[in-house]
Amino acid sequence: MPIIVGQDSAKTRKTLSAGGKTIAYYSIPAAEAAGLGDFSKLPAALKVVLENMLRFEDGKTVTQDDIRAFADWADKGGKNPREIAYRPARVLMQDFTGVPAVVDLAAMRDGIVALGGDAQKINPLNPVDLVIDHSVMIDEFGNPRAFQMNVDREYERNMERYTFLKWGQKAFDNFRVVPPGTGICHQVNLEYLAQTVWTDQDQNGDTVAYPDTLVGTDSHTTMVNGLAVLGWGVGGIEAEAAMLGQPISMLIPEVVGFKVTGAMVEGVTATDLVLKVVKMLRDHGVVGKFVEFYGDGLDHMPLADRATIANMAPEYGATCGFFPIDGETLRYLRQTGRHEDRIALVEAYAKENGMWRDESYAPVYTSTLHLDLGDVVPAISGPKRPQDHVALDAAAGAFGDYIRGLRKVPSAPELEKADWAEEGGSPGPNHVPGDHDGVKWVTVAGEDYKLRDGSIVIASITSCTNTSNPYVLVGAGLLARKARALGLNRKPWVKTSLAPGSQVVTEYLNAADLSEDLDALGFNLVGYGCTTCIGNSGPLQPEISKAVNDNDLVAVSVLSGNRNFEGRISPDVRANYLASPPLVVAYALAGDMNIDITRDPLGNDKDGNPVYLKDIWPSTQEIAEMVEKVVHREMFIDKYGDVFKGDEKWQGVQTPDTETYDWPATSTYIQNPPYFQGMSKEKGSIEPLKGARILALLGDMITTDHISPAGSFKAETPAGKYLTERQVASKDFNSYGSRRGNHEVMMRGTFANIRIRNEMLDGVEGGYTKGPDGEQTSIYDAAMAWQDQDVPLVVVGGVEYGAGSSRDWAAKGTSLLGVKAVIAESFERIHRSNLVGMGVIPFEFTDGDSRKSLKLSGEEEISIEGLDDDVKPLSEVPCKIAYPDGSEKTITLKCRIDTEIEVDYVKHGGVLHYVLRNLAQSA
Repeated sequence: MPIIVGQDSAKTRKTLSAGGKTIAYYSIPAAEAAGLGDFSKLPAALKVVLENMLRFEDGKTVTQDDIRAFADWADKGGKNPREIAYRPARVLMQDFTGVPAVVDLAAMRDGIVALGGDAQKINPLNPVDLVIDHSVMIDEFGNPRAFQMNVDREYERNMERYTFLKWGQKAFDNFRVVPPGTGICHQVNLEYLAQTVWTDQDQNGDTVAYPDTLVGTDSHTTMVNGLAVLGWGVGGIEAEAAMLGQPISMLIPEVVGFKVTGAMVEGVTATDLVLKVVKMLRDHGVVGKFVEFYGDGLDHMPLADRATIANMAPEYGATCGFFPIDGETLRYLRQTGRHEDRIALVEAYAKENGMWRDESYAPVYTSTLHLDLGDVVPAISGPKRPQDHVALDAAAGAFGDYIRGLRKVPSAPELEKADWAEEGGSPGPNHVPGDHDGVKWVTVAGEDYKLRDGSIVIASITSCTNTSNPYVLVGAGLLARKARALGLNRKPWVKTSLAPGSQVVTEYLNAADLSEDLDALGFNLVGYGCTTCIGNSGPLQPEISKAVNDNDLVAVSVLSGNRNFEGRISPDVRANYLASPPLVVAYALAGDMNIDITRDPLGNDKDGNPVYLKDIWPSTQEIAEMVEKVVHREMFIDKYGDVFKGDEKWQGVQTPDTETYDWPATSTYIQNPPYFQGMSKEKGSIEPLKGARILALLGDMITTDHISPAGSFKAETPAGKYLTERQVASKDFNSYGSRRGNHEVMMRGTFANIRIRNEMLDGVEGGYTKGPDGEQTSIYDAAMAWQDQDVPLVVVGGVEYGAGSSRDWAAKGTSLLGVKAVIAESFERIHRSNLVGMGVIPFEFTDGDSRKSLKLSGEEEISIEGLDDDVKPLSEVPCKIAYPDGSEKTITLKCRIDTEIEVDYVKHGGVLHYVLRNLAQSA
């Protein structure tokens, strides 16, 4: 399907020659020559957005004033928050968030037919790629059978979903599915799908070059920013609107420049670097902003390291973390098998359009930070937030402080020195505390070892963040080789796993003969997918799980992932730490977070001598030489040669050939959602909120994992009861993430994270609240009871409400529970947008007000005035709080409907309703 370029943009259209071809493009220098402004000082990330304006200028959706606003941005020191209409080139999805998006598209086909329209109008206008990577779970590990057994179990659990996705691939235009067992969507995007400069035909049949841009239904879509591809995560709701031709309404962002100088010292990895960057940018404050990296430190930074930093943009809160095009960009494109003509085009285009980074690159930024790479030290982050940066040599002490705070021990006296072996563990360091301030070792039934607070029960090399980086993967393999040679092994209570982001990783680990060394330590291949990082860590050994839960132990996971929020990794694990792949292996050898692995032995060698981390840590030169030796262009060409074909299992999935989906009535995975059923042809209106009750009173940094968890759930939960009533055995519950195509499960799982704390209740963890009768009950049951009484609901939160993943179900579930508004001190970008996209209005406290200063208990009634069809973006409105003692207080809230188009979305009941009505009414 051709791109529809703007009718008024001909004056900036030029041609360039590359790879023996002449190709049209939209020129920023030509815009300057036409008198539209001086754009020379814009950061490359903003020039990508500016090019989008030039290409789609039509005098209506995009005007010359929109283009001039970018010149004003530079003149005003990096600030000019004008609303613009931005159109990304493509959309990327994964299956957890992609299934509900395809469910919505299928439901929209039903909806448009009911409104008298044509089902074929519901088709992606932009290319959409969905990579199935979130469904594999680690049931089997630590043996050669693990990969095949996990894949087999994945198909058993998910055949309904896969049948549906394969139907979507056949029914919808411009929609491709990358089958299970291929890799993680962001790594597949980085290594194969992304082109840095995209080409397509316009409506006149001419080939046009333009920056590769995208939005994705996963927050770590930002990873591809490392390849100079502008992309970020959005909710499935916003992505669906984009793929249906709706521009993304956004404000011209501020851009924070992050200057990188120097070089990293021996023993420091890209993971250590990114954890430092996350800490610095969280402290600086970059929510809703672009971050662009620059400086001569990039001259020697491999693209894999850049991608690691870009991947973690959601963790430092930015919209994106962008790296401009330079020589390293071209090197990576060549190494990963891109065609030489494409590489020539990328270089020529970047230089012609002012997007090339060289020694003279010096744009204007809104604000700047500086990091000397020589200051980065080995580190981990935890126990529950990515920004909880801890230097590695302080990690054991910090964990001890965390435990003492958790156990409410007044102070930390000098702990009695005790021999590990005498305490029931394996031979090792001779100064690990036997009793952790009164917390005893616990014997595991039927095993010859004991656990305690700090025992590491999961060590997982996983996620797109690090498994895309051959330097840290090879580093982990070399560390495993050295440890194996000395006779070390993982501790028997540690569940170990290796889940690479692409099949290329296995190829180069095999080529280096490192797979055998990792296998010997229990890091066998378990699947190509996200696994532990998104909560698919699978069950622990029953005896270990029982010992942890019966004794209320603080068990630990160490993973090379990007998220470590509470309740995310495993229901049995309370403390989670992010670490580099080599450190994941090292911690598996140590088996205990109380050990200072920078000083204490990890274990003993074959002769009984202590072995320290320094004895097995590979040098930077060893790693670089091995990467150079084993990572080749041919591997990428081979593994991505037929990426959409899949294995025999995928090829055997049978699907109906129908225009609309025949929803199976008995399915517990795929159900027709209620959003468009009985929908009128006319939009509604925005009305004041009167007499609303508080469903949940929540604290700071409530993440989308808290709101809509992705992991497993138990039979006694509302979701578990729903499935049990439909004869689904608890062993077949799968996970919330895999059931996102069924709104009945998902609304029952909203606010159901096992670690969420509703301040309406005293010290209770989990998805509970007070019902209309004042008694404790589940969030879902209370919401349904309030709905029966026709009472609207609100949720109240603290700062950074909605941090974390882009999952749209955090907004969809909120809406389906009857929540009309969320009032918080501040919102993370994606979740705020998703709430608006579902017709739920976000509000922010003003004048220093908060749930605490207002002494809210959750028993109050909330009424918000000033809401009508004329409400303006970011307007301030009065809110009356009626306290249970009869007193009242009126405060001012800021309405976080940020743009004019969002006002329309709310009037329609959501962005998809807006799109559907417009498509139904068009000729």
